[in-house]
Amino acid sequence: MITLTRDVVPVSVATPVRRTGGVLAWSFAAALAVTYALLSVLDHERLRTTGFDLGIFEQAVRSYAEGGPGLVPLKGPGFPQLGDHFSPVLVVLAPLYRVFPSPLTLLVVQALSLAVAVVPIMSLAHRRLGGFAAMVAGAGYGLSWGIASTVGFDFHEVCFAVPLLAFSLTAVADRRPRAAALWAMPLLLVKEDLGLTVAVIGLLVAAGGSRRLGGGLAAGGILGTALAMGVVVPALNPDDGYAYTATVGSGLPDAVSGVKLLTVLALLAPTAGLALRSPLAWAAVPTLLWRFASGNQNYWGTGYHYSAVLMPVMMLAFVDGMTRWRIAGGRVRSRLASAALPASLAVTLILLPHYPLARLASAQLWHRDPRDAAAHRVLDLVPDGATVAAANRLAPQLTSRATVTLFGFDYPDPAPEFIVVDTRTVDFPLQPGSQRRRIDTALGSGYLRVANDDGFLLLRRP
Repeated sequence: MITLTRDVVPVSVATPVRRTGGVLAWSFAAALAVTYALLSVLDHERLRTTGFDLGIFEQAVRSYAEGGPGLVPLKGPGFPQLGDHFSPVLVVLAPLYRVFPSPLTLLVVQALSLAVAVVPIMSLAHRRLGGFAAMVAGAGYGLSWGIASTVGFDFHEVCFAVPLLAFSLTAVADRRPRAAALWAMPLLLVKEDLGLTVAVIGLLVAAGGSRRLGGGLAAGGILGTALAMGVVVPALNPDDGYAYTATVGSGLPDAVSGVKLLTVLALLAPTAGLALRSPLAWAAVPTLLWRFASGNQNYWGTGYHYSAVLMPVMMLAFVDGMTRWRIAGGRVRSRLASAALPASLAVTLILLPHYPLARLASAQLWHRDPRDAAAHRVLDLVPDGATVAAANRLAPQLTSRATVTLFGFDYPDPAPEFIVVDTRTVDFPLQPGSQRRRIDTALGSGYLRVANDDGFLLLRRP
């Protein structure tokens, strides 16, 4: 039977404890926001961001800001972002983007959104387990491999889901069912699969005693995912379907894949296994199930942004699991619980150098490569409002001021006015020989060389 615990702080000291914990949590969040924003902005300036995915999301937000339906030329002419993923939450960025029309706007918003999620995590840990536990939990989330991988790879809509999950599950742990439901419901507007996570939160709320509210939330989550995947996205997709169902189930034969096992281990290790003692850990199950069931092996590992939503879940489950362990009593359990905190911190620090946040300690990130300057000189030659077929890592440098498609994809006519590509690097979706052939084909069809600076080639259609 699932049971939930209440705060164990005496009422007489609750207010000072909460105030101290709040100051600590918000200070930590501010430091994380600066760290995340620095990495994202520097990555963009060093041409580490890509059209797939930063360019895609900027095109959608730019379209919304201009009063359009969120069109994404990188995906195809007239392709609405809602035909790929159900993420209407992106509309909230439109007013800010009108004031600051830049991909950096998206990256900074992502940094702030991911950073604020540490506040409920640290606050809960501080109330229940003290200051050191709050710092360990804050580091366990804020410096986690899942958040680092997200910050190190462009912008993604899941950045909005992370704080919503953190606040919702904290409310579940605190036995505040209405707050848990209110924080969970907007997840339905972030991405289509998160309705299943909402359903699990509903079950947790029901298990805490609010059966009607929890049951309604669970039903709403399932219905939301069903409508998004089965009706809305297929209706708006130019290819008349939900593009991600084709591989569902094809990953099941590799259920015991080493990559999947390592991902599960990486999730549990920073919690010293104590996350499994908390029912909050159930909120991680839907995301793990759809990822591991897919035949797309990129979903299985610890890279990219796919584990972002799991980080607040596991760290809150860790705090709740440790609380339960201590309440259970016993000398052995007490000692093990005390050892779990330094063990968690040690695992976080051991994993840190292997993920993108470690790039902030690299001199290469802080000193612009001469080729970066050459790229920006060439890109500056593209006039505002032009149509451009760009290499993947050059595309997000132009999406704020031009109509950009991806060099290497075959789009319907008309042909773009400009082509810009790095001839020394072969990027997605091209293979080594195909890039050269496409450049030769463009030159043979009449495109003229405008510039060739340190390997960055700009062609113009007459």
